[in-house]
Amino acid sequence: MTGWFSFLHGEATAGDVLALARVEQVLRDAGSAYDVVWSPGFRADGTHFADVDPAAYSRLVFVCGPVHGAQVEELHRRFAHCVRVAVGVSVVDAGSPAVTGFHRVLARDGAGEGPGLDLAARAPALPAVPVVGVVLTHGQHEYGGRRRHEEVAAVLTRWLAGRDCARLALETRLDAHDWRLCGTPAQLEAVLSRLDLVVTDRLHGLVLALRAGVPALAVDPVEGGAKVTAQARACGWPALVPAERLTKSSAEVSAEVSAEGVLERWWDWCLADGRAEAARIGAGFRAAESVPEGVPDAADGLVAALREASEAATGR
Repeated sequence: MTGWFSFLHGEATAGDVLALARVEQVLRDAGSAYDVVWSPGFRADGTHFADVDPAAYSRLVFVCGPVHGAQVEELHRRFAHCVRVAVGVSVVDAGSPAVTGFHRVLARDGAGEGPGLDLAARAPALPAVPVVGVVLTHGQHEYGGRRRHEEVAAVLTRWLAGRDCARLALETRLDAHDWRLCGTPAQLEAVLSRLDLVVTDRLHGLVLALRAGVPALAVDPVEGGAKVTAQARACGWPALVPAERLTKSSAEVSAEVSAEGVLERWWDWCLADGRAEAARIGAGFRAAESVPEGVPDAADGLVAALREASEAATGR
C-alpha cells in the first residue's frame, strides 16, 4: 500500500491518510494481508521504502492523490513484477508513464468518466479529540531578567505536539487588514467559545477563555509570578503553572512531578471538572457580576477616582 504519504519528498495530508483507511477497511473485509509504506519524515517508526524488499510482494496499490511524476514512475520500475493498481486518484495526463504503468486505474476524476466520490468521504469513523487553542507570547520584555517566555513556549509546544488533540494557534492581537487575525473581539470570542481548552501564557488568553466559558491551562512565563498569576488569583482559577515549574532542570525536580506530569494533571482537570468551573466563571463575567471572592475590576472605582483626582488637582 503506497501513496504520496510514502515518498520521502511527498506529503501526508489528512485526506490521503483517510483515503488509505478506507482502502485498508476494504482489504481487511476481503481478508487480504497488506503492509503500508510511510515516509520517514511523517512516521519515523513505520515501514519505509528502504525497509521493503519488492520481491516479497505480488501486488502494489497506490492510494489517492495525482498519478503523476517521477516518484510514481519509479514505483513501476521498482515493483515491475507486481500487479499495480491505483485507486481514488486524479489522472492529470492519461498518457503519462505514471498512469500507463498501472494495470488498473480506479480514478476519482480526470479519466474521461464522471467523477467518483473521494475515498476519504467514506473512511471509518474517527475518535473525538479535544480542540485546543494555543495563545502564546514571546514578548513582554519589560520583565527583563525574570522573563522565561522562550523556555516556557518551548516546553509547552513540545509537549502539545505529543498530545492527541487538534491544535489551533491563536492571537489576541487584532488586525483589520490581516485575514489570518481576528478584526474584532467578537470574532475572537466566536472562535474561543467553540474550543474545548485554551493553553496560554498570556493574561488575556486566560481571561478571554474564561469569559467564553472555556477552561484555560495557564502558565505564567515570568519567574516569581506576574500578571498571569495575579489574574488567575483574581478569577479564582486554579489551573496555573509557574514558569519555574517548567524551566527547572531534571535534577532540580527529581523528587517532584515532572513538568509534563504537572501539565498533564491540569490538562485532565480542565477537560473534566474544569469545564463546569469555566462555564460558571464565564457566566458570572458576562452577567457583570463580581468575580469569585468578591474581587472587583478596576473600572468599578474609576468614577470616584476621577472625581477625587480632579478635586486634588484643582484644590476643590
